[in-house]
Amino acid sequence: MKVPQAGAVAAVIALALTASGCGGGEEDQGTLSIGIKFDQPGIGMRETGGTFTGFDVDVATYVAKELGYKPDQIEFKQVLSNDRELLLQYNEVEFVVASYSINEKRKEKVDFAGPYFVAHQDLLTRAGDTSITKAEDLNSKTMCSVTGSTSAENLKKNLAPKAALLELGGYSDCVVALQEGRVDAMTTDNAILAGYAARKGNEGKFKLTGQNLSNENYGIGVKKGEKELQRKINDALKKMVQDGSWEAAVKKNFGSNYKYEPAPAITTGS
Repeated sequence: MKVPQAGAVAAVIALALTASGCGGGEEDQGTLSIGIKFDQPGIGMRETGGTFTGFDVDVATYVAKELGYKPDQIEFKQVLSNDRELLLQYNEVEFVVASYSINEKRKEKVDFAGPYFVAHQDLLTRAGDTSITKAEDLNSKTMCSVTGSTSAENLKKNLAPKAALLELGGYSDCVVALQEGRVDAMTTDNAILAGYAARKGNEGKFKLTGQNLSNENYGIGVKKGEKELQRKINDALKKMVQDGSWEAAVKKNFGSNYKYEPAPAITTGS
């Protein structure tokens, strides 16, 4: 799989705005650009050496195959949570598979295929810690999440207003803080937490508490109006579930102890 050269979103926008008479972001013939996360174990991770692992990577690769692309024709591009819509709008990627929760605000800017996975906000604690069994237990504890996280906001507002919050730049930083005892728990989608818990070197160190604090329906983002592509992706997702590839990918990436829900029904594109 090809690894793109890094480029700032600002430069992408500037190029798109200054190009005259151009549709913008034309891809090389025979190459499919897909946006994924590069820093979420179990979801989307760029490993040492430039290979890619994770459930979203497996989903993206399967969909690409159904669209007629081989793995070596895929170009994975890094997306951040705040630039997924921009990369679609300016044709930097054909679609985005990046723990991308479907919601009404996002649907104003992009179309979605799927959903292909249901995640829930949960808590990750140290394996030997029995003091946290529900979200309210955090009222006397310290939790970690990434800066600006809606997960932390949900907990502080609705369930554990007295919890101390440590905000760090990335979930990997929170895992280190949890392991070192600087925080008592970290919170985000359970799929992301399970990916960290199952990652090589972390086995047996952490556990999910099994909370369902929110429902996150992951969808595949496409540029607004790309109805034919949306339909083809939905067909690919249905086939992935039917032939057993979806379940195999879940078990491979999230570990044998991860309690997952069956693949959700496709609700977009109708």
